[in-house]
Order: sequence, then structure tokens, then C-alpha cells
Amino acid sequence: MTALPNARVERGGDWIASLQSLLATVVIAVFVITFVVQAFQIPSESMENTLLIGDYLLVDKLCYGSGGAGDWLLPYRKIRRGDIIVFHYPVHPAQHFVKRVVGIPGDRVRLVNKRVYINGVAMNEPYVRYTKFESDPFRDDFPRTDLPVMGLEGNWWLQMRKLVENGQLIVPDGHYFVMGDNRDDSLDSRYWGFVPRANIIGRPLLIYWSVRDSDHDVPASPTAGDKLYHFAYAMTHVFQLTRWDRTFRFVN
Repeated sequence: MTALPNARVERGGDWIASLQSLLATVVIAVFVITFVVQAFQIPSESMENTLLIGDYLLVDKLCYGSGGAGDWLLPYRKIRRGDIIVFHYPVHPAQHFVKRVVGIPGDRVRLVNKRVYINGVAMNEPYVRYTKFESDPFRDDFPRTDLPVMGLEGNWWLQMRKLVENGQLIVPDGHYFVMGDNRDDSLDSRYWGFVPRANIIGRPLLIYWSVRDSDHDVPASPTAGDKLYHFAYAMTHVFQLTRWDRTFRFVN
């Protein structure tokens, strides 16, 4: 009978140890999500074929540092041309966008017949995709200060005109010019302006899951348009809908 109190103490100690372990796991998870990585879903086709709708990414938030004076403490690297970045959309900061860096501070950017020139040198961009045959003077021969177009952000139209010299757009300090790899179908810096350094969250590191649009695979039925039906179909056909060739692929 004298062993019962000790047994209760041991069970109580196990419970406390389990709680401490759980709390430690939660703290570590919150720290990682807050400071190290962030999950992100590709919402549009603007980065095809590098990133597809249905790709789920882990974003490395430590890659570039915070842009502050303390960045010298850790081995952060500078943002480079060709980097893919996730950032707060400057027009509506609550939205997250993913694009490729084309111009860094001090660069002179120009497009001639869809081809990008930086400081007068044509860029080699093997990842770029073109989907439209018809020409668009503003989109394909940027910058054009004589062609206001549909979808052009008003403040950007005024700012851009002040930063064009000899047909080239000058990227100011602390800002970046970004474009989607799907150049003919991307709402990017051509239409709304530069990305401030403070808006940049990080660099996509890994596609941890990729799934096809279940709308194309749902059998015809009276409830095919119902969101709950589509969700249930996706959950019960997850193995068929998963793009296994893209899952756990590093982003370049």
C-alpha cells in the first residue's frame, strides 16, 4: 500500500514531462514558422513552367536577412538577378506574390520584342515561357511612356515616367524590378512598379507538395460545382491528384 503515493508521483511527473515536451515542440514550431520558413501556395500561372498552380512551397525567410544593419552577424546573401522571391504585393500588402528578380538597384531595364536587356546587355533566360503570338507594345517593348494600358496602376504610371532615360527604366536604391516567367501572362513590375526591399519575405526553397486542379478530374454529377463536393473528391483522390514528379523538388 505504501507504493501508491510514489506511483502517483511518477505518473504526475510523466504528465508534466509530456506537457513540457509538447510546449517545447509548439514553441519551436512557432519560431520556425515565424522566423525561418513559411508555407506558400502558387495562386496563378504567372510563373509557369517553373512554378505551377497547385504547387505548395516552403519559403526560406532567412536567406536574405532583414535588410538591416545586423545582417552581418549571419551568412545572409544579397538578392541577385534571377532569384525567385516571395513578397508582399506593394499595391495590396496583405497579398503575397512570387516573381523572379530581373533588375536590382542601379540597373537599367529594357524589353525589346520581349527580350530583356539589363544595362544594354541581352539576358539569357532559359526559364522564360511565351504563350501569346500577338504583340503587345507595352508588355513586349517596355518601358513605354506613351502607352497607358488597361491594368496599369495609376501611381506607377506617374512614377515610371520620371525614371526612364534613353528608353531604359532605372531601378532606384532599395527596390527591385520583378517579372513572372510566363512573360505574356504575368501581372508584374511592368504594370505596378518596383518591390521595396522591406516587402521581400524570402526565397522559395522546396515544393513540398504539388496537386493538380481537381476540377478537371471530377466526374460529371449534379453537385460538381459545389465546393464541398470538390473538397471531398480531392481528399479521397489525393494520391491520384498529387504531382509526384514535382513533390519534394527544390526550386531553382
